[in-house]
Amino acid sequence: MKKIIAAIAFAALGASVTTSCSDFLDVKMQGNPSEDNYWHSDKQAMDAVGAIYWILGQEETWGRDLFWEQGCGDDMVCNKSRWPSLYEFHYTGDESPLVDNWKYMYEYMARANWVISSLKAKGIDNLTAIEKRSVGEALFMRAWLHFHIAYRYGRSDNGVPFIRYEDSPEYAAQGNSAIPPQCKSVLDNYALIEQDLKEAEGLLPLFQTYGAEDQGRAHKQAVWALMVKLYAYWSYWSETTVPGLKVADANKWDLIPPLVDKLEGEGGRGLLDNFADVFKMENNWSKEYIWSVTSTGPTEGGSLFPGVCLVNKGWGLYNGWGSLKPTRGLYEAFDENDKRRDVSLIGYGRTVTYFGADQKYNDFDAIKSGFMYGKYFEPYTYGKRVMNAEGELDAAATAASNPYINQNGNRPTTSLNLPLLRFAEMVLFKAEALIKKGDGAGAAKELNRLRKRAGLAELSTATMEDLMKERRCELSGEFTDRFMDLKRWEDYKTLNSYQYSKLPKDPSRPLSDDNPFLADNDPANKAIWPVTDNAPLYSERETAAPGRNFEPEYDLVFPFPSQEVIKANGRLKQNPIGK
Repeated sequence: MKKIIAAIAFAALGASVTTSCSDFLDVKMQGNPSEDNYWHSDKQAMDAVGAIYWILGQEETWGRDLFWEQGCGDDMVCNKSRWPSLYEFHYTGDESPLVDNWKYMYEYMARANWVISSLKAKGIDNLTAIEKRSVGEALFMRAWLHFHIAYRYGRSDNGVPFIRYEDSPEYAAQGNSAIPPQCKSVLDNYALIEQDLKEAEGLLPLFQTYGAEDQGRAHKQAVWALMVKLYAYWSYWSETTVPGLKVADANKWDLIPPLVDKLEGEGGRGLLDNFADVFKMENNWSKEYIWSVTSTGPTEGGSLFPGVCLVNKGWGLYNGWGSLKPTRGLYEAFDENDKRRDVSLIGYGRTVTYFGADQKYNDFDAIKSGFMYGKYFEPYTYGKRVMNAEGELDAAATAASNPYINQNGNRPTTSLNLPLLRFAEMVLFKAEALIKKGDGAGAAKELNRLRKRAGLAELSTATMEDLMKERRCELSGEFTDRFMDLKRWEDYKTLNSYQYSKLPKDPSRPLSDDNPFLADNDPANKAIWPVTDNAPLYSERETAAPGRNFEPEYDLVFPFPSQEVIKANGRLKQNPIGK
């Protein structure tokens, strides 16, 4: 991992002093490489690839910005004062998390483009083994970033901007200031992503061949897993009921089962026996791992999402932000005896181990949902509570006693990797593909692998309703994009629904006989989103929420940021924007 971290430091400097790919290359006075003195060693190739990986550890993107979008769905409630236009489906494309994600993904896509085009210019047969692997890593990262732009912005009748620098040297010379041509359809984008992944497959090793110092680099299994997700999203456009958007030959479900089998066979991926073990630091690189934001404990690396969803102010011991909370609906999606529920969610009144001592969870945050995500909590269980000479809590010394958290509380990362692709999701995609092919029994066999681990009875056949529930419960709180799932399943009723909390009469006090949970028909039991004085009781929750009106004609994807449309001067066709 040391090599990855060194490359990240290099990338951080580049990100702080550059605004375009060409600037990034021409900064000799600041100690960075130029075209004239670069690409002469394996180390230079690895450092350049490291500059692409840095996006995974940005405070934005997989730290929090992509998670803000999940407030559009039904599992996650966010600080609602931030972007009501986003959560009420009146998005303009100029909401700051959307603009930031667009900016960073295209910036780092340009870096990947630069690595690929520069190394290929030497001739692929003239490259060292490390340089060839570096091309594969850059191809994977270009596909990864391209995919996350494409499915969030692209429609069957309107693609997203993309260009391969190796095909168009004039764009490489412009770097981030270039305005690449817009694909006519997102299916064209998907075809280019598939092309990058297939080329990367031939250049990358299997994950298990990496030593500890290279864990976190792209590998064949990550390629195959991203292909699986690509084909599932690609297939949506063969099924959509939105007028004018269906594409008859977009069905790719048949390609998914053999890829998942390949991941398990040749790739050596599989399920851990215990669901809770998936979210333990010792299993960061287990057989269930496919792709993650890698983390490094007391240093700056990793995703800050664990701290973003930790209770606000961390009970005075650490800088939790309390910005994203699970909903009551998510909690109640789990069967009562589902082992995944208590791993995934921490409910009001539950006692957990926190810095070596018992801590009761009471929902004092601004977002009163009654729940906190538990999947990423393990690093906070270590350490001890340290008192000063006056017998008062010493928060700094308490944090310092825990080697698994970043000592900079303003960037609350931990040593637990944040999963982005894991084998359980591949099992779910295989089951979904089998259901689409009419093989309910085969799909049940796949879902039963997850249900057995969760302590649930086996299914004899599986329906889409079974698949949707298993996917929700298995992947809750992970960036698998629940919002996208609801859109591709055309579950507009859920998208338009109220979200509720589960709290006692007085949230400032512990649960007790005289402070019980509010009854479902208690008038004080109001919706937490949308916020309104006229929300129906929880017992009447089927009522559609005012202000939330998902219109698939407009809301399937986000509008492009307005400044990008202006800069393109007529070369970027905007997506339809609703009222």
